[in-house]
Amino acid sequence: MTQQKVTKAVIPAAGLGTRFLPATKAQPKEMMPVVDKPAIQYVVEEAVRAGIDDILIITGRNKRSLEDHFDRNFELEYYLEQRGKHADVDEVQALAELADIHYVRQGEPLGLGHAVQVARKHVGDHPFVVLLGDDIMSERSPVLEGMLSIYEQYGRSVIALMEMPIEEISAYGCVKPERVADQLVRILDIVEKPQPAEAPSNLGVVGRYVFTPEIFDMLERVQPGVGGEIQLTDAIGMLLAAQTVYGFTFVEGRYDTGKKIDYLRATVELAIERDDLGPEFRAFLSDLVRERGWLDG
Repeated sequence: MTQQKVTKAVIPAAGLGTRFLPATKAQPKEMMPVVDKPAIQYVVEEAVRAGIDDILIITGRNKRSLEDHFDRNFELEYYLEQRGKHADVDEVQALAELADIHYVRQGEPLGLGHAVQVARKHVGDHPFVVLLGDDIMSERSPVLEGMLSIYEQYGRSVIALMEMPIEEISAYGCVKPERVADQLVRILDIVEKPQPAEAPSNLGVVGRYVFTPEIFDMLERVQPGVGGEIQLTDAIGMLLAAQTVYGFTFVEGRYDTGKKIDYLRATVELAIERDDLGPEFRAFLSDLVRERGWLDG
């Protein structure tokens, strides 16, 4: 069965980034660099690699630099051209040509579900992808491509899942799975941040979703929870009663850059994988470990 091709993505990026204060006091957390690119650029590039060409970024106050980053900067381009830095000119111009990127503000911080709900007018009756701005996926782990393949096969929503240490499951949405095939489960139930003893599995929901447009109807029906927030997990639970929802499981290549240790890990591992930086950086790390004696004992 041929499904409608997914060409639209929604990236919620309205959060305040309080876990990275004071760095995020005057700049969006999504603009914090990972090696030499802001975190949100990795997310946009991931969507583009998967064939997405229409991207809506949900922003908030003090997020104007996100728009500037993906726009042309003629003064900078002229400066670089005058100094013969043609490769740099090509790179900054390419940012404005990655995809059709649109922006809308989430007027109030009413949760992830509300941020997705804000996208309804733009998305319309089309299937779409949601990519959380805090989660960077390595190119070696093509999660989104795999999820879109599942959608094309079944025509139903697909949620990205990873096995988590059970003591950490209370930080995630968690699903009750029924195995269908390798890397594929049917989701029977979903709960938000359960205590370990009450978790239906150790599969946590992580930052990537492919949705049928029916999710918007569910978001309209969700009752606000703690703090008046509309939970996306609650809407997914409602969707389960109306149609099958699948889970795509994977094991590596994800960095939660909202956590300081994962931000550091992303910076190191993504730098190591680069052809221009990897060899010299690996040598530096090897020398550092040896000099500090971290392998002794």
